[in-house]
Amino acid sequence: MFSVVTGGAGFIGSHLVDALVARGDEVLVIDNLSTGERGNLAAHLDGEEVELLVADLLEDGWQERLAGVDRVYHVAADPDVRGGASSPASMFEESVVATMRVLEAMREAGVPEIAFTSTSTVYGEATLIPTPEDYAPMIPISVYGAGKLACEAMIGAYCHSFGMRSFVFRFANIVGERSNHGVSWDFIRKLRADPHALEILGDGRQTKSYLEVHACVDAFLYVCDRATETVNTVNIGSEDWVDVVTIADLVVDAMGLESVEYRFAGGDRGWVGDVPRMRLAIDRLRALGWRPPLDSRESMKAAIRAQLGAA
Repeated sequence: MFSVVTGGAGFIGSHLVDALVARGDEVLVIDNLSTGERGNLAAHLDGEEVELLVADLLEDGWQERLAGVDRVYHVAADPDVRGGASSPASMFEESVVATMRVLEAMREAGVPEIAFTSTSTVYGEATLIPTPEDYAPMIPISVYGAGKLACEAMIGAYCHSFGMRSFVFRFANIVGERSNHGVSWDFIRKLRADPHALEILGDGRQTKSYLEVHACVDAFLYVCDRATETVNTVNIGSEDWVDVVTIADLVVDAMGLESVEYRFAGGDRGWVGDVPRMRLAIDRLRALGWRPPLDSRESMKAAIRAQLGAA
């Protein structure tokens, strides 16, 4: 199978590339390296399985490379949810405009399938938790979530208009090796600078679902191999959740620190667009035969170990 992974040098994208290579795919990675790193693909670039095309989806020159492609895994995005509050126009372009350009290039090249990494933030502040895929109304409270929801709408329209098939994955918080953002990464960075005090955004009671990245990619490909609808929308996450203070405790323990003072920034959320409580219903995923191998706590512990080991 010939696959394209946009954003394939990033956190989730590079793990997806690892899995595709392991199953025998030929892979073209398209990445502008704004947040991704060549080093994430180091195991593959000396061989023939993976080619890295350094290109920006908002510019031209990459579209012709989609000829003969079986599936596009569209992972490229600005992963910083809070960044939408300071640069909404940039986030819109990198999310909605870039996705529209990918869809149009697929249409012109005749690529039949797209797998898209969406987000739990499309649900906004859901009143039903765990939140199922058919929850309504979806009212995102962040530019990031709104952009992803707009992308989902365009993907559905292209699939029904031009005979494509799509796999749309609404992720919980995905954590693990190669991540360069997120709560545990932020805590580790802060504690290395000051091992005696830790600033925690919000009140520390924000409670969310976390899933380790290898499990996420496994679920991702499991669904792509089995779902048969024109548009397949599936939540991916764990079946439980943990709060921010628990994560801080896990980081402090893993770093072997003692007597760390927690200082709370205050409020019920960490930033503009943050959702204080999030847990996804994964009934569709379970109906297909997949269940998460780790809970939220174990996923965070694995991520912390990986992030400390990468230092």
